[in-house]
Amino acid sequence: MAENVQTPLRILTINAIAAVGLHRFPKERYLVGADTANPDAILVRSQDLHKMDIPASVKAIGRAGAGTNNIPEDRMSQRGAPVFIAPGDNANAVKVLVIAALLIAARNLVPAARFVEGLGGDDHALHKLVEDGKKQFAGMELPGRTLGVIGLGKIGSLVADAAIKLGMNVLGHDPEITVDAAWSLPSQVRKAHSIDEVMKSSDFVTLHVPLVNATRNLVNAQRLQLMHKGAFLLNFSRDGIVDNDAVLEALASKKLRAYVCDFPAQKLAGHPQVVALPHLGASTREAEDNCAVMVADQIREYLEHGNIRNAVNFADTVMPRESKFRVAIANANVPNMVGQISTAMAKAGLNIHNMLNKSRGDMAYTLVDVDSAVPPALIAELSAIGGVLAVRYLPAP
Repeated sequence: MAENVQTPLRILTINAIAAVGLHRFPKERYLVGADTANPDAILVRSQDLHKMDIPASVKAIGRAGAGTNNIPEDRMSQRGAPVFIAPGDNANAVKVLVIAALLIAARNLVPAARFVEGLGGDDHALHKLVEDGKKQFAGMELPGRTLGVIGLGKIGSLVADAAIKLGMNVLGHDPEITVDAAWSLPSQVRKAHSIDEVMKSSDFVTLHVPLVNATRNLVNAQRLQLMHKGAFLLNFSRDGIVDNDAVLEALASKKLRAYVCDFPAQKLAGHPQVVALPHLGASTREAEDNCAVMVADQIREYLEHGNIRNAVNFADTVMPRESKFRVAIANANVPNMVGQISTAMAKAGLNIHNMLNKSRGDMAYTLVDVDSAVPPALIAELSAIGGVLAVRYLPAP
């Protein structure tokens, strides 16, 4: 379908988006709010949008965070609308929480605190109970222990670096590691050739992978049985990556000493060897501000210039403007699409000044700068090409 740029551009906010991010939208050109009708884009944090009737006017969704489990990616892809995320901008917040979890687990701090909370009597009696009971909470120190890191993106790399500074040995595995991530990875991290190798060789294992079909129940009963007896498992990635039934079995058999996660589940509730936090990974003011700024900038760049950065359903497609007249086309990744676009523009008498086409999986995206104004008839013709999902004409102000 063809899409026209509204004036002003309209942004619907769902959840509380940090003000520093909302301020990135100039008031003279944008209308931003929680009750905005017919929005061009949606900004959201954690609210589930799967059952939401997303207005037809929505051209993009920005998630002020790194995961998109709460967003109907497939539906947005079908209308040619990117789903933006803010990768890495909450990484430091998650790293700090993971290191805190390592210390909590190694020193049995939560069970120890629960023990003290249950004590009674005067100070003399309390002192005796503490001295008699503290032995059961004896922990371990981290230097010399091995931390296995599964997933070596921004968060995994920061966790690895922090663990090395604590004196730990770090073993990492990530078959999808990017060049940028590899460059940022500390040289002391030893490479594991498989997840199973990490599980077999680590005293602690921490997970930092996205939840997709391939990673659901990535840590299952079979893999937990590979771990050292008395090992620790940390999950600050997504709850579906770990099989909770398998964790309970591993705790009962003492294969696992403790499970620390950011995702409470009814099956795990009240278990003395489970520490479940209320999804605190990115819950710092700094992380919320960083994510809001990043995703707001991406939404604005897309709405005004058609550029795509950090969308989960489209490849990065960024082309500096060299002309006032730009057309952005989202389409299914099928043969001869660029040829059909070029032919239609030539027939309309337009000279292509610059063009960029990128694809990812089933989706493709094309930016075209031309030397003169684009007539509405051409936008309609481009929209009618088989496989084209959305066409936007973006003349510069």
